[in-house]
Amino acid sequence: MKYRRLTKEQLEELHREFINFLATQSITAEEWEKLKREKPETAEEELDVFSDLIWEGVLRKVTYLENISARQMHLFYLTEKEMKLIGIRILNPDIDLTTEEGFGWFKKHFMTDMVEIVTAAKAYSDDKNRDKFELIEKGGVITKGELYRWFDEILKEE
Repeated sequence: MKYRRLTKEQLEELHREFINFLATQSITAEEWEKLKREKPETAEEELDVFSDLIWEGVLRKVTYLENISARQMHLFYLTEKEMKLIGIRILNPDIDLTTEEGFGWFKKHFMTDMVEIVTAAKAYSDDKNRDKFELIEKGGVITKGELYRWFDEILKEE
């Protein structure tokens, strides 16, 4: 398995896609039930293959990720050739970016010396999707990139 198995909730959401996946392998509903009973390890392998296929499709389309914690934001733009980062660190220990109040403070003070902003870019390894997956496993959330683009515009103006 290249990535990780989808959660039970994710598999339930993708129930119809999983049925289609089994159909492409000529596995009927009855055969699937029999497989789960008689060859559970083979059924597990099918779930793993399906999970990897879904992850590949998702990762191929991911363009923006955000990882926001109490005092840091990592905003990623995943281009064709590299991963771009806008990193933000709050130096005020009383601020928690994950709260509405903390984010409100941040919006008023992001241009002060209480906030550090850095940018970086890094080439992908030989496996671009694996690199993206690792960012997600470390807490990255797939977004539409509004926050990244907003900061990118501000940083271009400076």
